[in-house]
Amino acid sequence: MKLPCNREILSTIEIARNATKQLIELNCQLLELTRSHRYLDCVKLFNQINSSHHLKPDHYTLSTTLIACINLCDISTGGQLHVHSIKAGFRNCSHVSNTLLSLYAKSENLIYVKQFFSEVTQPDIYTWTILLSACTKLGQLDSACFLLDRMPHRNTAAWNAIITGCAENGNAEIAFNLFRRMHFLGYKHDNYTFASVLSLCSSELLHFGRQVHSLVIRTGFFSRASVINAQLSMYFHCGNDTEAYMVFEEAEVFVHDCVTYNAMIAGLVSNGREKEALTKYKQMFAHSIQPTELTFVSVISSCSSATIGDQVYTQAIKMGYSSCTSVSNATISMFANCGDMKAAQIVFQRLEEKDLISWNTMITSYAQGHFHKSAIVTYLEMRRAAVKPDEFTVGSLLAGSEFINLVETIQALVLKNGLILIVQVSNALASAFSKLGKIKQAYLVFTDISTKNLISWNTIISGLLLNGFPVHGLQQFSELLRSNLKPNVCTLSNVLSICASISNLRHGKQVHNYIIRFGFSSETSLSNVLITMYAKCGTLDGSLRVFDKMIERDTLSWNALISAYSQHGKGREAMQCFEAMQTSGGVDPDQATFTAVLSACSHAGLVDSGIQIFNSMVNNYGFQPGVDQFSCIVDLLGRAGYLNEAERIVTNMQFKDGSNIWWTLFSACVANKNLGLARIVAGFLLEIENNTSTVYVLLSNIYADMGQWEEAAKIRELMTTSGVMKQPGYSWIGS
Repeated sequence: MKLPCNREILSTIEIARNATKQLIELNCQLLELTRSHRYLDCVKLFNQINSSHHLKPDHYTLSTTLIACINLCDISTGGQLHVHSIKAGFRNCSHVSNTLLSLYAKSENLIYVKQFFSEVTQPDIYTWTILLSACTKLGQLDSACFLLDRMPHRNTAAWNAIITGCAENGNAEIAFNLFRRMHFLGYKHDNYTFASVLSLCSSELLHFGRQVHSLVIRTGFFSRASVINAQLSMYFHCGNDTEAYMVFEEAEVFVHDCVTYNAMIAGLVSNGREKEALTKYKQMFAHSIQPTELTFVSVISSCSSATIGDQVYTQAIKMGYSSCTSVSNATISMFANCGDMKAAQIVFQRLEEKDLISWNTMITSYAQGHFHKSAIVTYLEMRRAAVKPDEFTVGSLLAGSEFINLVETIQALVLKNGLILIVQVSNALASAFSKLGKIKQAYLVFTDISTKNLISWNTIISGLLLNGFPVHGLQQFSELLRSNLKPNVCTLSNVLSICASISNLRHGKQVHNYIIRFGFSSETSLSNVLITMYAKCGTLDGSLRVFDKMIERDTLSWNALISAYSQHGKGREAMQCFEAMQTSGGVDPDQATFTAVLSACSHAGLVDSGIQIFNSMVNNYGFQPGVDQFSCIVDLLGRAGYLNEAERIVTNMQFKDGSNIWWTLFSACVANKNLGLARIVAGFLLEIENNTSTVYVLLSNIYADMGQWEEAAKIRELMTTSGVMKQPGYSWIGS
């Protein structure tokens, strides 16, 4: 009677043994799936194990599957596993509870993290470290520092968690203080500590970075790839390429892998040393080091030659990166920057897995190349491919938009999909409306921005100036000063331009005082605008004082002063300034310089000097004269009474662009009362500018000045019958 019972027990034991053996094998499979990043397959296998009648997941099964959930950011499935762990009695199992804590930390909900931590009966040092890391990464630095002091035991990992968290959040000063404190208390740094701290060192902290570098050598961590790469990045970020090269060469003894080469190449590219980056890329092959995806992205991005870029891209294809989206994106951008949009389009069309960056790169490339219709067509294709646009897509479309209908359509789109809540989108929309002359719509967009940044204010201030509302621009500047934001160089430059445009010396001086008080005096661009502002407000002495106090002067500085002299009728002083510029060294005149000095000669009647400078521009500096320079010469000759020579220049050159030069000649005809030539030029102007009232008025005035009253009346009558209205005068004074 006992024998069957024994067989039954033995059979049960055998089943249990087989189940245990099978579970161990399945746990190994789960671990292998997570290691190979097949996280979804890992979760599916867990569900199969859990639904089995003879298998029960153990704590290893749960913790491994939770790791998969962490990498998938699948908090929902992780929560179900949490419930399962409680029912199965694994609540107090440390590696299950620690993995669950890591899962909730991934959710970025600190309340859940702290609540779960409080439920852990026996937290170990790893549990404390997870909570510490979560607090730091989610910006709760006070809580993190409090936890660090409360920890019963601290190790290097705990210090690394808070230092790394500070580094990721940009809290460099706190990270440095913690690093010093860690060192003072005798805790040993490791490669993670050094890599985090070195990555934070800017130009101002280069001395501290060098001290950390010395500590790295003394503690024997110089051979670690992550530390070497962090040092390379630090020196390149600080603009110290020489020391970066020294680190790279010293590291050759220990490690020269693709990661180190990538750091070196990326650093050289970031500092504009493309040829040296290409040399390092070639060295990789010489040392039998295979380039990676990141290598090709860095090298292709640095190529300023489409031929070289194409060769590198061909190499990437040969090495199996033809389907790599990031490499193709870099190639599209490279071809576009080199002006070969056809090649960029071919790469884009061949790319099978296009991501949002691919579409944005193509749209931006079209927009920057002024292929606006192609940019819109690509955007429509993107929508058909069910890819949602982001703020960069919208910004690129708006930046090159020439049609108000398109801007309004984009506005409707961003209102519908919620992108309007992103301040960069609203700024781009306000800017687009401003550029198209729709300042009221731009202002409505601006007022609807809940959290305005400085770009928002700069956009509306410059828009108001552009659209002829300078006084309103000053009012917005006053509003900005009452906010928590502070003006930057761009803001102050716009406001000074407003003051110059309406000759508002009082406000201009106030802005100048602000510039001095808040340390902007060394900004060359602001000094240039100040010179122009004082000149246009009638204070040449103010322009000279600003110029004399400048530490560094560029071409625009000299141009501004020459123009200032010109505006005040001081042609000879403008000539002397031009000569001083030529002998100053390091600053060369540009076409705007010649326009300014030629204009000065024109106003001062310096015909011979003007002709000499014009010839010098062509023969000595190799500039091809444009409409602006020819207009100055025509004005110069016209004012001096040489109308035949002025007419010969205009008719011989056959200018295609605009009517400025014809207006210059017409003004000279009016000044010299040359009726015959005035009638001919007036005919051209009426043809070009569609019956502009000014032409009729000036021509009528010439007839009147010469006593030909009937002809003057006929011109006025012709103006009326043509439906041309004289525009009433307007002044901003008192507005």
